[in-house]
Amino acid sequence: MKDLAQAEEDEAQELVAPKTWKQRLWSITKVVLKFAVTSALLYYVFSKVPLQKVKLRLMHANYWWMFAALVCFFASIVMSSWRLSSFFKSIKLKLDPRFNFRLYLLGLFYNFLLPGGIGGDGYKIYLLNKTYKLPAKKVFWAIMFDRLSGLWAIGLITVMLIFLIPQIDVHIGIPLGIFVTASAIYYFVAYKFFRDYTHYFWQAHLKAVAVQALQVTAIVFILFGQDFTGKFSPYLLSFLISALATIIPISVGGAGIRETVFQQLSRVFPMDIDLAVFLPISFYLISIIVALSGVYYVLRPSRLEEGLPKTEDNLEIK
Repeated sequence: MKDLAQAEEDEAQELVAPKTWKQRLWSITKVVLKFAVTSALLYYVFSKVPLQKVKLRLMHANYWWMFAALVCFFASIVMSSWRLSSFFKSIKLKLDPRFNFRLYLLGLFYNFLLPGGIGGDGYKIYLLNKTYKLPAKKVFWAIMFDRLSGLWAIGLITVMLIFLIPQIDVHIGIPLGIFVTASAIYYFVAYKFFRDYTHYFWQAHLKAVAVQALQVTAIVFILFGQDFTGKFSPYLLSFLISALATIIPISVGGAGIRETVFQQLSRVFPMDIDLAVFLPISFYLISIIVALSGVYYVLRPSRLEEGLPKTEDNLEIK
């Protein structure tokens, strides 16, 4: 965790410090590696699933349902920015909701569409450190707990879905017991060593459940757009597992990883394989559409903080 904190802080410093030739070389290498991994994974998936079948599903989708999925995903991003604000409030940083949401969209753009450049989290750390003079590591841990709350919510919904899939031959008490025990340890560690970040802990985690529920609902809408009438739970569980798999940033915006996870799980769960591959592709396209809205604040950076109160009004004095 400390190494990750230092990496994020170093990334934030790169925005103001000139890069050495080694740093430039590593940045280029990261981009090449991410595109290589993405290409290799997609090549593997489409060697198993004909691309034409997936293309036909996209062409013949009900686009009203696809639009509903887009709206649902956008709502999850609004909720995500609200969740992050809970952890910012824990460190006495009260951001204007408008600025917080704009910054979240900008970070989303950096994460999805600039895979080897400035990370979205790194930019948030840099900007908040520069604007509000907060220690970079303090901002980092707020963002880290925001991520952890998302993982916790995925775990909760996953346990609920396991109960609905007969192919998983395990007593519900086992995954439920593991989840409850892990949650207790998680909260104990947070309260013992990161107490500042627990002031709005459960409030933020309830928001995290809402975020994941909205994204799962987006997958349901995409399935509706394919006139699907079968069992939803295998597809939804596969979606959550694929979300966990994208935590390690080895591809471009998670592309290739989700598709590979779905393709592999179609061997285990009763899923139509081309539909299983279509789902993460369509979700990725929806994610890109929403992320593209953040480019506005790249082109017009002055609009990021437009109409906001003075800087000092956003900080609480202990």
